[in-house]
Amino acid sequence: MKRLRRNPDENDPGTNSDLDGEGLFLRDQERKCGLSSMRLMGFVAVALMVVSVVFSVSLVLQDPPSDGVLESGKEARLLDVLEASKEEKVLELKPHKGPVDDYAPSFEARKDKLLGGLLAAGFDERSCVSRYQSVLYRKELLHKPSPYLISRLRSYEALHKRCGPYSESYNKTLEKLKTKHHLGSTDCNYLVWISFSGLGNRILTLASAFLYALLTNRVLLVDPGADMIDLFCEPFPEVSWFLPSDFPLKSQFNSFDQKSPHCYGRMLKNSTFANSTGFISSSSVYLHLVHDYDDQDKLFFCDEDQTSLKDVPWLIMKTDNYFVPSLFLIPSFEQELSNLFPRKETVFHFLGRYLFHPTNPVWGLITRYYQAYLAKADERIGIQIRVFDTGTGPFQHVLDQIIACVLKENLLPEISREKPIINHSQRSKAVLVTSLSAGYFEKIRDMYWEHPTVTGEVISVYQPSHEEHQQTEKSFHNRKAWAEMYLLSLTDVLVTSSWSTFGYVAQSLGGLNPWILYKPEKRTAPDPPCRRVMSMEPCFHAPPFYDCKAKRGIDTGALVPHVKHCEDMSWGLKLVDNESKL
Repeated sequence: MKRLRRNPDENDPGTNSDLDGEGLFLRDQERKCGLSSMRLMGFVAVALMVVSVVFSVSLVLQDPPSDGVLESGKEARLLDVLEASKEEKVLELKPHKGPVDDYAPSFEARKDKLLGGLLAAGFDERSCVSRYQSVLYRKELLHKPSPYLISRLRSYEALHKRCGPYSESYNKTLEKLKTKHHLGSTDCNYLVWISFSGLGNRILTLASAFLYALLTNRVLLVDPGADMIDLFCEPFPEVSWFLPSDFPLKSQFNSFDQKSPHCYGRMLKNSTFANSTGFISSSSVYLHLVHDYDDQDKLFFCDEDQTSLKDVPWLIMKTDNYFVPSLFLIPSFEQELSNLFPRKETVFHFLGRYLFHPTNPVWGLITRYYQAYLAKADERIGIQIRVFDTGTGPFQHVLDQIIACVLKENLLPEISREKPIINHSQRSKAVLVTSLSAGYFEKIRDMYWEHPTVTGEVISVYQPSHEEHQQTEKSFHNRKAWAEMYLLSLTDVLVTSSWSTFGYVAQSLGGLNPWILYKPEKRTAPDPPCRRVMSMEPCFHAPPFYDCKAKRGIDTGALVPHVKHCEDMSWGLKLVDNESKL
């Protein structure tokens, strides 16, 4: 129980604040003088007390007395509350407000670190901070993963645990690979993905390979290549998705091409692949799905060929294409894909959020940059620039096209070149530019530094790196590339470049429908400079144009409502939802 203070008492000098020297002097005078003197001295005493109070208050404000425990404690608690309030305001996640999307994520959504069941629980959070922390940097999911997708992912994780590297089933199936022939069924069949091409291509093709593994009940094993382990956390619980270094065919991966003996297209040409029942007798088949693949290789996308490949224990895949749209054109996969993805444009969005978690070093690059430059802005605009022209940039026509796009679509404000504008607006926009060249960033930055905006908005422009040219095999270059893709995916509004897988990854991870810059022709800025895409899905750059039943060529972009030609590549294919229009 707290001890209460007694009321002030004349007999207690420790609690009577009035009994100072001045008070004793006045009482002596009262005894000696009469009633009039008492009145006079009373006025004087009151005046002196007022002066004393004012003086005491000034001292308290300068240096609170050490024995004022109750009052200083209250003041300290009040200061603590004020400081805590300030901290809460600093940590408060501002609503994302853009020209199209204008909503604030709910508090409950921020707590959903499993993304509506998309991610599995039970990982060691310290080993991969981004897996569960990324929700703090993103908007609420616009679309929820289907219960069927969640169920199939949990089933796949169980399969991967049972059949993963060095499991009993893995070791048994590996023996069949060493004998080069397979007789009878196996407990587990495998899809080996070869690390190939640039980072954007690898991310898109790995998602494609995983979806194919999911559809065919195969275990996906990932060739780590030079840097995959350095860039991506393990997506599956307990058992690694990386191919063991002692895998027998690993040393041959770089030489695999259309001339390889076990290449599926070549086996079809030579009719050497099947036994008397029509099924492939080899224990392994190489699938060449690179952009230069021929008509026989493309038969991979036919139902009949999928039946032939179904029981092959080991499929080895090399590709630089996001081939998901053509999987939707295979009749035997149609119903399963519809169940997995009721909204077709969410395929990579969900698979990417499930599979690709930056490792802790990469996550550090992402979060430090975001907090330093992007977090405090009212709106974040990403501009991803990829130039395919030869020669040394920056190119004026590319800069003109970018400026025309962001101004025409009201993504950034106009500037005033004639008179200064008083900044009545406190709204700020942070522009994140990614490019191999620093030139475009410098021009845009200087434009908003040297001139005020007509709206009074404050525009800040940033670029994390400028590597001058792509360096696919350099580890730290790819760390920065992965960090920049991810940072772009955290923006509210995005502008991307035609044909760029870097931009495809950013838009799909972020659930963004970007404005895409048309590819310039003859070094002239196109008019219009850009357009809004139909869906956030990536484009399949080299699809087959073949009717498997009729055995003739066909426009595969006109067969079903949800597979259309891409905005940036007229012959490419992409997934859209039925209500989307060109």
